[in-house]
Amino acid sequence: MIIPEKNRREISKYLFQEGVCYAKKDYNLAKHPDIDVPNLQVIKLMQSFKSKEYVRETFAWMHYYWYLTNDGIEFLRTYLNLPSEIVPATLKKSVKPAGRPMGGPQGDRPRGPPRFEGDRPRFGDRDGYRGGPRGPPGEFGGEKGGAPPEFQPSFRGQGGRPGFGRGGGGGFGAGPASSNLP
Repeated sequence: MIIPEKNRREISKYLFQEGVCYAKKDYNLAKHPDIDVPNLQVIKLMQSFKSKEYVRETFAWMHYYWYLTNDGIEFLRTYLNLPSEIVPATLKKSVKPAGRPMGGPQGDRPRGPPRFEGDRPRFGDRDGYRGGPRGPPGEFGGEKGGAPPEFQPSFRGQGGRPGFGRGGGGGFGAGPASSNLP
């Protein structure tokens, strides 16, 4: 598809600036929501960039998503005549807002749950989940014993009849189900 040079530059400039681009899969949409060019031209130019491995494409919920690759960054830098100091927004380090340092002066609201000192644990009601007090076997927190050695589990249900479904036995080619009943 022939895309005018002006539109090609607009799309490329937006892609380099943001590092990502998206478009709804609607070939008849008059304008792209973020770029002042027809949606079809955005899709087709990104399709071309994808074939040259300048972008990586993902498609979900009737939307295309394109992510600029390192090769794409180099190509767009030369195409748009940009210096190497300028990088897409996806490669810029995000500046975290300066908060108060840990242990600094208290604000108007306390942070986190109240902390207790002394005999109460730090997270009051969670001691049972965190390997709380160990007692003798049979009591809370003690050793959990297994089943007695003579235990023979039976999954046949009442009457010793085989059940239906998977593992029911007595299926095609299987011998008759044995029963332990007299």
